[in-house]
Amino acid sequence: MKKNLKNKVALISAVLVVFLYGILGVPSGVTGKALLKAVSNRIHLGLDLQGGVHLILQVQVSDAVNDETNNSVQAIQEDLKKANITFTQVYKPNPNKPELIRVEGLTTASSNAAHSLLDSKYSNEYDLSSGSTDNTITLTMKPLFEADLEKRTVQQAIETIRDRVDSLGVSEPVIQEYGLGANQILVELPGISDLDQVKTAIQSTARLEIHAVVGGPFPDEQAALASVGGALPPDEVMVHGSGGLVTGSDADSVYILQRYSIVAGSDFRSADPGVDENGRRDVRFTLTNEAGDKFWDYTSANVGHSMAVVLGGRVREVANIKEPIRDSGEIEGDFSPDEVMILSKMLRTGALPATLNYLQATTVGATLGTDSIREGVTAAIVGVLLVWAFMLVYYRGAGINADLALFLNLVILLGFMGFSGATLTLPGIAGVILTIGMGVDSNVLIFERIREEIRAGKAASAAVDQGFAHAWVTILDTHVTTIVSAAILFMFGTGPVKGFATTLTFGLAANLFTAVYVSRVIFEMHLNKLKPGEMVSI
Repeated sequence: MKKNLKNKVALISAVLVVFLYGILGVPSGVTGKALLKAVSNRIHLGLDLQGGVHLILQVQVSDAVNDETNNSVQAIQEDLKKANITFTQVYKPNPNKPELIRVEGLTTASSNAAHSLLDSKYSNEYDLSSGSTDNTITLTMKPLFEADLEKRTVQQAIETIRDRVDSLGVSEPVIQEYGLGANQILVELPGISDLDQVKTAIQSTARLEIHAVVGGPFPDEQAALASVGGALPPDEVMVHGSGGLVTGSDADSVYILQRYSIVAGSDFRSADPGVDENGRRDVRFTLTNEAGDKFWDYTSANVGHSMAVVLGGRVREVANIKEPIRDSGEIEGDFSPDEVMILSKMLRTGALPATLNYLQATTVGATLGTDSIREGVTAAIVGVLLVWAFMLVYYRGAGINADLALFLNLVILLGFMGFSGATLTLPGIAGVILTIGMGVDSNVLIFERIREEIRAGKAASAAVDQGFAHAWVTILDTHVTTIVSAAILFMFGTGPVKGFATTLTFGLAANLFTAVYVSRVIFEMHLNKLKPGEMVSI
């Protein structure tokens, strides 16, 4: 009995059209050049195919711990003052242990009150301990809070790097945690050849801070120390600066600044390059509302005093506070066009929460990528043609069935990649070739079972039905186990390995549809044309 296959054929045709659109989109023409451009717009090439920059960065999470305790020092000082609790100083006693904060100079009467106040406000972040004889309180950051802070620091660094990379116009960058090391980030930027440009955009931490100036400029550190009696107080720090912005010359100078900043990089809401009234390039910034209120309070109380703009650990400018400033200002200086653009870009995208160290920085040339594409595509085409020829010779008419299913399999796989925005890598091409092999394996299983049924004396339609029914379980088992393996590779692998896992998974999912459903519909169309008693060509 002939079967009505119109709905099945319509479904297969619709799938073919949909995934062809995934590959091509709406091309600008039908010429080879236009179609190739359409494909490249939909299917993005990975770093190993089009060249680019490969980086592995180490996040110095101790910087974030140090900043957190710095903020806590300031907050504790303000809280104790507001509560009228007498103390001498709040500081971090050990530079090598930034997680420690100590409160000294408490009286016997105020010690219990201070402990209760700090316990009520900081017990979630710190463990408190009181000195038994000297009326001190030590706050130690809790390990769980510190671990969470370090994790958040890595994630914030990833987001900041992504924002900065986006400003470079990179298509399909890979920016993620690097699973092979603690607190490391993998950055892959296809199509970028200037490694120095990338390093400038990413590594320049833009840790721009504004500090109160205690003294300076001094010609060297010895002179700076002599001005404070030979030893810096815990809440002060020496910072170098050079160039016309600070000293009027290229000589290096030293300033003594308050350790804790008035405004930090994360307080900047926007920043844009501009030109001042003297024609010099500057950066005009706007602070967040909270930071603006804080800046207003400070500048209102310190008119006539100096403050220093510190960028990248160096004093870039020292300004006298002429009047209170709220939420906007200018950073003036002898900036080059590139410097002013980079500075404004870094302030807009936010300061990195910690310093980054380069563990690996390499470039992949476009020539190597072109060779990889040519050789990979050649291997894929030769493999497909050889497989098609084998199927036609060995399985005769049924080989046409297998070849059509394989063609649709490739269309669905590439269409999947076009729709999902997945990146095609060199290992991804290997995944495509392996998918072809898996597709052929499925057809061989089905065809051999059909041959067995024919040898057993079954009619053509019964042989096809039983062949697909018996092969289905084996095909499903092999595909599911391979997809699980690919999923593990995707979860724990790096970029190229993920590319292989992605194409393999998409290809196997497509193969389940083409080898079982499409191939059977083609067989049924052929059976409808057979005369009674006539056997299929297989």
